[in-house]
Amino acid sequence: MVSTASGPRPQRVAIVGAGIAGLSTAWFLQEHGVHVTVIDRADVAAGASWGNAGWLTPAITAPLPEPAVLAYGVRAVLSASSPVYVPLRPQVSLLRFLVGFARHSTARRWRDGMRAYVPLNAQALHAFDRLEEGGVEAAAHEADPFLACYRTAEERAVMLNELEQIHDAGQDVKYEAITGDQARRDEPALSCTVGAAVRIHGQRYVNPPQFLEALAASVRARGGQILTGCTVTQLRDEGTAVSAVDASGTIHRFDAVVVANGTWLGNLVKPFGVRQVVQAGRGYSFTVAATQLPASPVYFPTQRIACTPLRSATGDRLRIAGMMEFRSPSAPLDLRRIEAMVTAIEPLMDGLELRERQEEWVGSRPCTADGLPLVGGTTSPRVFVAGGHGMWGMSLGPVTGQLLAHRIATGEADPILAPFDPTR
Repeated sequence: MVSTASGPRPQRVAIVGAGIAGLSTAWFLQEHGVHVTVIDRADVAAGASWGNAGWLTPAITAPLPEPAVLAYGVRAVLSASSPVYVPLRPQVSLLRFLVGFARHSTARRWRDGMRAYVPLNAQALHAFDRLEEGGVEAAAHEADPFLACYRTAEERAVMLNELEQIHDAGQDVKYEAITGDQARRDEPALSCTVGAAVRIHGQRYVNPPQFLEALAASVRARGGQILTGCTVTQLRDEGTAVSAVDASGTIHRFDAVVVANGTWLGNLVKPFGVRQVVQAGRGYSFTVAATQLPASPVYFPTQRIACTPLRSATGDRLRIAGMMEFRSPSAPLDLRRIEAMVTAIEPLMDGLELRERQEEWVGSRPCTADGLPLVGGTTSPRVFVAGGHGMWGMSLGPVTGQLLAHRIATGEADPILAPFDPTR
């Protein structure tokens, strides 16, 4: 390792996890001249990064625990058709998470969390610009306008109130309330059931698998190594290096390690002072053909349904994503959740071939009880964390990777990351 004023500078760093957070951290570490090895138990974007909506929406990136979430009530969250679902017999770790989640679902704590997000959100899209300028061959698309749609103006009031609070927290948000007819002029695929909407400007979106593959290709082209099908089971701080032990017993030694393996990160970093519960907030998605593909993403907040146009050489399709299911990440896909999404979206959009679904998927978003990601150092100066982004991994993965890479390579911690300290 090369010495700096703040201590030894790591030359060889392992990143555990090949999702958006892990690959972004690897890419930005390469900007500092660090040799990176990305290790994943499955493959590139095999987890929550693959089937999500691909939204880059800092305007609505906010802590998940909020007073409105508690309004669902016990009966609602125990229903498999509810947008938010909790199994009848939760595990002890899930109970701990839910208690913490409820404790943070107050107006005051939401405001505190939102103020922590504001400077991060302000830099989020710039990090994507930097990746594109640096040669990542998958551009983010403009989503202008980005539409949040409702049946009635009364339903829409919840979103308008949240946007006002986000603005009051110091975030620049450009939006306007519009009628259902105005929304249909913007997006003709909306049905007549949509009676009100919010038009939000300045947002973007990506095709998640395409973007992650391009990011991985860039990491490789710049000399990085990506090991797939390799599960890291233990980390050992040896004083001058970190050993990553895989499931076969093989020991890989590095100057430092970044743990970015989503829902599973707690298993590796608990010995290094990270006590936050990281719970799987499972989301579902599938793709369908459409007689008229929406030009930009469409959001149905009441139903918690996100629709994203995915264009590719093999054919254009609409990805329909949604639901929040606090359940074991290893649980099988629950077809009842897919059917609930179909029932929710069918009256809201025209021309969708919902009976000819493809790519039915469930993935585990890594959620924290306070709604803030875990980005930074641990009690070991050689072990770092990048995860716990919840629903906002695609939006915030690159900017948190950029800030963490700077911290690792230079020893200088940006104060923006202070609220996201993994040992908080």
